[in-house]
Amino acid sequence: MSLTNADSRLTSRPEPDEQPDLALPSHFNNRELSLLEFNRRVLEQAKDQRTPLLERLRFLCISSTNLDEFFEIRVSGLKQQQELGITKPGADGLGPDETLQQISEVAHTLVDEQYRVLNEVIFPALGEEGIVVLRRERWSDAQRDWVRGYFQREVLPVLTPVGLDPAHPFPPVLNKGLNFIVSLSGEDAFGRDSGTAVVPVPRSLPRLIGMPEGLGPEPQAFALLSSVIHAHVGKLFPGMKITGCYQFRVTRNSDLWVEEEEVDDLLHALKGELPQRNYGATVRLEVPAHCPEHTVEFLLEQFGLGPADLYQVDGPVNLHRLVALCGQLDRRDLKYAPFVPGLPKRLTGNPNLFEVINQGDVLLHHPYQSFTPVLELMRQAAYDPDVLAIKQTVYRIGEKSPVSELLLEAARRGKEVTVVVELRARFDEAANIELATRLQEAGANVVYGVVGYKTHSKMLLLVRREGNELKRYVHMGTGNYHAGTAKGYTDVGYMTCDPQVGADVHAIFQQLTGLGIVPQLARILHAPFTLHARLLEWIDHEAREAQAGRPARIVARMNSLSEPSIIRALYRASQAGVRIELIIRGICCLRPGVPGLSETIRVRSIVGRFLEHSRVYYFYAGGRELTYAASADWMSRNFFRRVETAFPIEETELKAQVVHDCLWTYLEDNAQAWELDAEGRYSRVEPEAGEETHSAQRSLLEQLSGDHQPLRLP
Repeated sequence: MSLTNADSRLTSRPEPDEQPDLALPSHFNNRELSLLEFNRRVLEQAKDQRTPLLERLRFLCISSTNLDEFFEIRVSGLKQQQELGITKPGADGLGPDETLQQISEVAHTLVDEQYRVLNEVIFPALGEEGIVVLRRERWSDAQRDWVRGYFQREVLPVLTPVGLDPAHPFPPVLNKGLNFIVSLSGEDAFGRDSGTAVVPVPRSLPRLIGMPEGLGPEPQAFALLSSVIHAHVGKLFPGMKITGCYQFRVTRNSDLWVEEEEVDDLLHALKGELPQRNYGATVRLEVPAHCPEHTVEFLLEQFGLGPADLYQVDGPVNLHRLVALCGQLDRRDLKYAPFVPGLPKRLTGNPNLFEVINQGDVLLHHPYQSFTPVLELMRQAAYDPDVLAIKQTVYRIGEKSPVSELLLEAARRGKEVTVVVELRARFDEAANIELATRLQEAGANVVYGVVGYKTHSKMLLLVRREGNELKRYVHMGTGNYHAGTAKGYTDVGYMTCDPQVGADVHAIFQQLTGLGIVPQLARILHAPFTLHARLLEWIDHEAREAQAGRPARIVARMNSLSEPSIIRALYRASQAGVRIELIIRGICCLRPGVPGLSETIRVRSIVGRFLEHSRVYYFYAGGRELTYAASADWMSRNFFRRVETAFPIEETELKAQVVHDCLWTYLEDNAQAWELDAEGRYSRVEPEAGEETHSAQRSLLEQLSGDHQPLRLP
């Protein structure tokens, strides 16, 4: 684990004759364009023949849903800036107008590639496996008859066409909902001949419909709901002639906004705003490529959009709905092989987790290792009469969560349960509001954090009476208390009863639920108070070490890097000769490898079976090798507008494990890694001639998953 063992022999760098301006816009990548580049890397997974076929389809659909959210949040935010006349550029020098223009160019190219991959790569490959999604013109007579009956039974009764006339203006359409615009000729029973109707499609209808076997030559045939409706749209307008029928979908601004300081009850204010999410300002229109120009212009006018906001696609406008194939098909040969999450050795002998943690700290590396020990710790706390109090932060836990049920059980059993629920966790607001309401009804203390600051930290604190004293047990993590995402996201969890860590976590909870000055913490760093300043201090220390000719190294892993002052500090450290390696899944506004600026910085992104979500920071620190896991990315919002925590991993064995498993093995990946160059472009890392292929995720699966049955709730 040491610097030397990691092949990091360094020499100090001479001072350049002229220091470059660290604030030049050319030294920063645009945040939004960097996020689109991540989505391009996700799409590349759909082309990778080493990936099982249905997983390739899943990656294609993920790239589509990622792009949806990008428009709902990022593009809508830039459009709001335009409307408000905000023109201030970011660190990269681009203002909202220039950013939106470049986004449009990149996003159009990305969407075109998505549909090319679907039609030329994924569908043909599925066809070779006997799996087809049939267009209407390819239905056999028997399939056509079956579809007709399906439409009559399952679809027609729930459709509500809207003919456009003075009494029926253009209807409000749901965000990302499937709709049809239909052109008609002839008069109806009332003499109306407006010639246009809209058919919204309820979300209750499945978008992908499996056909019975034996109706056609294909072993497994499916029809899209859009094809089923299109084939029978005439049934909705009896006596009228259909002259055109085209699907369309609009994307709307989905960012909830509440003036927190002006409301008395944040829960009720957000609950009132949730229904409006489906009807925010429109930011994108999707139509089929063959939709006539006059119809396109009519729709653009209805939604107040321009040509740059139009996306004409060669396939279903709701591309992400094809992911249903992965769930409907029982083809294990076309999916990733299942695995049983393992357990750390410390958890395999003693079922009493309080005793185990008393004997030493416990490290969990999800999803390779099970999330069940976290749930089991909560279960034991809920039922243990010696546990007096449970405190936990909740950001995302999902619907029907075992975490919520255990918190409710603990409250019903008379424990002092305090839950800091982040109501503003984007797209999880409704689930968190429901949880907060249920917890309050069960007698738990529920607070919503601090006005103006999202509580993004992941902390669980248990207070247990042991003899004549009260002892604190802590779990902290880089990811949410979500049992579902723990199966697909890489994250680090940490259990300890260290008195100083327990006191720090207690102080943070006191700050979140009460009032007071910034607490003095012994071990934990927390935003918005100490995390940013301490990181700058550590980066600068490495720079001074390198300038003095001593070993210096920084390795950091996170989801995103965009905070300008941190980037400038990394540039200064690179100029001093510090070896800097960054493993960044998504956004990276830093430009590595720029002569005289960032020559010693290397940036890579890993995209594979699991979503990389761990945040781990390593500083050589003169041989002390500071190693922290954290809830925070290196972004302005995390440093200054969120409550975040970074906790040290100090026990020798666990530190070595974190550094090896979360950092070194990822730096060696040549199977799923992408390298960022000085121009902001990513290229895939390929093994050199004769070099063995190394996948970090596959290696960790082999090392950490196992045949041990994980702890299970009774």
